Amino acid sequence: MSKTVISGTGLYTPNESISNNELVEAFNAYAQLHNLEHKDAIAAGHEEPLQPSSAEFIEKASGIKNRYVMNKAGILDPERMVPLLPERSNDEPSIQCEMAIAAANEAMATAGKVAADIDMVLVAASNLQRAYPAMAVEIQDALGIKGFAFDMNVACSSATFGLQQARDSVASGSARCVLMVNPEICTGHLNFKDRDSHFIFGDVCTAVIVENADTATAAEQYEILGSKLQTIYSNNIRNNFGFLNRGDESGIGKADKLFVQEGRKVFKEVCPAVAKQIAEQLDELNILPSQLKRMWLHQANLSMNQLIARRVLGRDATETEAPTILDEYANTSSAGSIIAFHKARNDLQSGDLGVLCSFGAGYSIGSLVIRKRSEEHTSELQSLAYLVCRLLLEKKKQRML
Repeated sequence: MSKTVISGTGLYTPNESISNNELVEAFNAYAQLHNLEHKDAIAAGHEEPLQPSSAEFIEKASGIKNRYVMNKAGILDPERMVPLLPERSNDEPSIQCEMAIAAANEAMATAGKVAADIDMVLVAASNLQRAYPAMAVEIQDALGIKGFAFDMNVACSSATFGLQQARDSVASGSARCVLMVNPEICTGHLNFKDRDSHFIFGDVCTAVIVENADTATAAEQYEILGSKLQTIYSNNIRNNFGFLNRGDESGIGKADKLFVQEGRKVFKEVCPAVAKQIAEQLDELNILPSQLKRMWLHQANLSMNQLIARRVLGRDATETEAPTILDEYANTSSAGSIIAFHKARNDLQSGDLGVLCSFGAGYSIGSLVIRKRSEEHTSELQSLAYLVCRLLLEKKKQRML
């Protein structure tokens, strides 16, 4: 199999953010309004009063301190508690398309690629804003990319599963260069009226360029040494929203039409499975855990990441070894481990090894072992020269048409 590399990444971060204190203030105001409205049922013992939340509770339970959102006002309105995102006409770019374009442009620039170099676009995300046409096709069109595009969803593991799909497509020859994007508007499926989960998610979009090592010219490249995927059916993380909901009006608006989970069960069942998969994958590649320089883990819960890293390494990992971004971004579903990779790799040296891993609903677990390529393969001057040549070639072709 020819070598496949990650040659560029991009990140779109929304302009608005919500701190734990702001979120708690809104939730507690909502809880007061709810309890007042249902005071008779509560007094009669027919209904339990909603309990207040606290910033201390949120940080202790998750490690989250902040989250970026596409709309702040709607979420913090105690009488609404839902992001306010007006529908757009079919002639306007979709919200997820705009997010993806911003992240994709950065990834393409980092990789030294223009639209003509890419022939496959893959949207891998836990929730898409419509059924069809595919978001990937709209993004492909907006960027002026030829070839083909499609969407895929494996919940929080969508990005790692997408990276294997991209790698396989390049290795098989069905694509030369793949753009994978992860537009996650997680606040759209989060129940901000639920004390146990109202703090979990944030919004973001990441992008990754995957291509054959022979065509890569980026200053920084990471060879994909191996990928491993696993799915185990479970109802412990679930969202029952779908087009069949309209077939039974009694279920519309119920809590299960948004994100629901059995958090303790997820922690107990997923952590050992993730650590075991990473350990087995390293063994298959004849790599010792002590050789790992970085673990870019799914950013769902700080305690989960600490436990997984401890089981893999046999000791507590340092912040450098297992970087955390969930304190700032919260859980961004499939994008979390990609954000960590995007932000925490500049210090790595040629030959350094790392694991990119995600896990979530399904259950689904995806992990990739990657190695930073040597400097002799990655010259920034080569990258800039290649990009200039590509642009000149495109202009020449346009004049000939």
